[in-house]
Amino acid sequence: MTVSRITAVLGPTNTGKTHYAIERMLAYRTGVIGLPLRLLAREVYDRIVAVRGPGVVALVTGEERIVPPRAAYWVCTVEAMPEGMGCDFLAVDEIQLCADPERGHIFTDRLLNARGLHETLFLGAETMRGAISALVPEASFMRRERMSQLTYSGSKKLSRMPARSAIVGFSVENVYAIAELLRRTKGGAAVVMGALSPRTRNAQVEMYQNGDVDYLVATDAIGMGLNLDISHVAFSSLTKFDGRRMRHLQPDELSQIAGRAGRHVDNGTFGVTGEAPPLDEGVAQAICDHRFAPIKKLQWRNSRLQFGSVKRLIATLEDRTEDPWLTRVRESDDLAALKALAMDTEVAARATDGPSVKLLWDVCRVPDFRGISKGEHAALLTHIYNDLHQLGHVSANWFALQVKRIDRTDGDIDTLSKRLAYIRTWTYVAQRNGWLVDESHWRDATRAVEDRLSDALHGALTQRFVDRRTSILLRRLKQKESLLADVNDKGEVTVEGEFVGRLEGFRFRMDKAGSPDEAKTLRQASVQALVPQFHLLADRFYNAPDPEIDFTEQGGLMWGSQAVGKLVKGDDPFKPGVEAFVDEEAGPDVAAKVQRRLQHFIDRKIAAGFEPIIALKNDEALTGAAKGFAFRMAEEFGIIPRGEVAEEVKALDQDARGALRKHGVRFGQFTIFMPLLLKPAPTRLRLVLWSLSKGLGEFPESPPPGLVTVPAAQDAVAGYYAMAGYRAAGDRAIRIDMLERLADMLRHKDSRGGFEANPDMLSITGMTLEQFADLMTGLGYKAEKGEREKVKAVAAEAPAADAAPAAEVAPAESAAEEKPDTGPEMEVFYTFTWGGRAARPARPQGDARPRGKGKPKGKGKPQGGGNNKPQTFQAKPKREKQIDPDNPFAAALAGFKKD
Repeated sequence: MTVSRITAVLGPTNTGKTHYAIERMLAYRTGVIGLPLRLLAREVYDRIVAVRGPGVVALVTGEERIVPPRAAYWVCTVEAMPEGMGCDFLAVDEIQLCADPERGHIFTDRLLNARGLHETLFLGAETMRGAISALVPEASFMRRERMSQLTYSGSKKLSRMPARSAIVGFSVENVYAIAELLRRTKGGAAVVMGALSPRTRNAQVEMYQNGDVDYLVATDAIGMGLNLDISHVAFSSLTKFDGRRMRHLQPDELSQIAGRAGRHVDNGTFGVTGEAPPLDEGVAQAICDHRFAPIKKLQWRNSRLQFGSVKRLIATLEDRTEDPWLTRVRESDDLAALKALAMDTEVAARATDGPSVKLLWDVCRVPDFRGISKGEHAALLTHIYNDLHQLGHVSANWFALQVKRIDRTDGDIDTLSKRLAYIRTWTYVAQRNGWLVDESHWRDATRAVEDRLSDALHGALTQRFVDRRTSILLRRLKQKESLLADVNDKGEVTVEGEFVGRLEGFRFRMDKAGSPDEAKTLRQASVQALVPQFHLLADRFYNAPDPEIDFTEQGGLMWGSQAVGKLVKGDDPFKPGVEAFVDEEAGPDVAAKVQRRLQHFIDRKIAAGFEPIIALKNDEALTGAAKGFAFRMAEEFGIIPRGEVAEEVKALDQDARGALRKHGVRFGQFTIFMPLLLKPAPTRLRLVLWSLSKGLGEFPESPPPGLVTVPAAQDAVAGYYAMAGYRAAGDRAIRIDMLERLADMLRHKDSRGGFEANPDMLSITGMTLEQFADLMTGLGYKAEKGEREKVKAVAAEAPAADAAPAAEVAPAESAAEEKPDTGPEMEVFYTFTWGGRAARPARPQGDARPRGKGKPKGKGKPQGGGNNKPQTFQAKPKREKQIDPDNPFAAALAGFKKD
């Protein structure tokens, strides 16, 4: 009889140990290899299938079972390794996990008891040499040297992480945060975690391996034999939560992960990033030299179980060992579940014989993939056990309902991840022999649900953590390929088919870029298509008609909906300059052509809108004071508050005034203006030109057209209301042409004795009586409020002006017939008298009542008190020098002269 050869193949990562074991297994007729992760088991299975075909290779994990009828080679997770098969070859990978607090007892059991008929291999770290020598004295040892060097590179910022790097995090939140940052700065990252299904993991790894992304964010799952093309490993943390507490990673654990860098003969580096502190120099050197303290204790649990009763089973599971190399494992999840179910009355009543206790133990070994509370997990296991014990199988209806609840692919990453964890539970149950009536159907069904969820999760991970545009561009740049750019008729710019921005006028607005380097690349690539487009656009713009171009109230210049320039202050207020908005990449020729076209537009706009004032300014027939006043009108864009030019107006003789009136100049009581320039279009342009001349940072907007009055802002820029064609008085500003009409109405009113507002005054101002009183106060009048008995109309045909007081027209008995006597109906009225300059409220914009120097002189000042009959005054030639004959309030002003 041939004696089985036992060999421990020990060494650091990247020594080819797993590859060696596969070669040895395929040299035999049959074989079993146990691997630490379902992901790694799937990878090895695919490699063997590629060599020998699917008909002879089995894959057995907790949630997946592919067993062809002629299976000769079994690839399993260590927990799922079949016992007593009598295979020619047996191997266990990552044997140093015998020291793992959670799973170590499973690996220790395989070390002590699992053997191949002809050859047995234990693959792992050099730290296991002493333990294997003591526990398996017949084992021989093979030392494997690393095929490449590993070097510590210190700390690196995530933004400076080199390509082909793996960044390791130890929580889902940490992994997602790192991946999100890499998406913004590097174009994206693949995500690999132990909780992912093989299908999701493989799809993510494929993105990394084929170069779609250059970064991988992973948990410590990558330390267990996953072979990837990684050049650098960066630890984002040096601590992890091991299920019970936060603890520091041991040097050998760090080495296991760092060793993923540098595959085959390519050297690798490792370091830290983020908030992780730099590694201690001694620890870093130990990792580089692969020197670690040997493992002194292996986790152990008695595997010779007795199923006479639940109590006896628990006792055997808690047996102790006297072997100095072994230490009893802390209470594991399956033992905790067994104790919880043993407390259930119904379960205790059922588990009274050996087969029932054995079944209970099998149910308790269903892993808590969902990570729910121990109570919820125990309730689930109780339901499964009672069904199996009573029905002989899990209820098909109940099982179908659980699977149906999970079979949804909507939701975010967290939701999909939870569903995947849930389906793993039902996949595990479906893989147990005899637990379901139609187990083949349910194995396929749960696998199909897992595949759908896996694909959805891969899509969600990719959508969230990979910027496809950036990754494509970075890959093209890495391959030193020229980037293909294009511009469509809507101005949308694409590079390699990906949208990168749009053309707005003659400026390229780039879409948001992940990093400065990417932004630079996007712009360079886009310019390749934009240079000819700029020239075509410039030709179209130069030949565009004026109606396609317009200016904004902030001085912007628009071509359709696109901003193409702005107005700037010039030497002459009527000749502003133009600044064209043209990208530097378009070239000076394009910029000059756009600038010329904009200058032509605004010059013609001003010439058309201000034709009256320009004609006035350029009239060579004007001389002397008239010529000077014409220039003053031009400087003020055709509108001047009369108070600002009182002396100049007095200096104008009748001929000069007549010449100015021929050009449309109106000498109003409050304002000297040109009515044609009060129209909305000239007003809008005037405010822009005035704002430019004043150097304002923000231009005030013109009031809405058609309004007689608008609210008067106390913080308005000085001069604004005049330029807008209004005069502020009180809380509102009134249009200057309507103010002059009001002045005409007030011309013959008794401003000393007092007068009331008539309906025509309220009508032209569009105000209520209270608003009108405030307006009149702002114009320098006093408004005295009073109440009186309301006058009632006596007949429809009687004119309102001739109506007598109510007491004289309507008999008292008539009113009494209509309704009970409740007293006379009262009304509010205002009496307006001229208040003089002292009553005039100050306005911040300087648009108040005329500010002529001194008081009007002349005789005719009223004598006596307020009971005297108001005196009427007429403008006479002898008073022309003292009182402006164009002033509609001349008589009223003369009447208030003091002795």
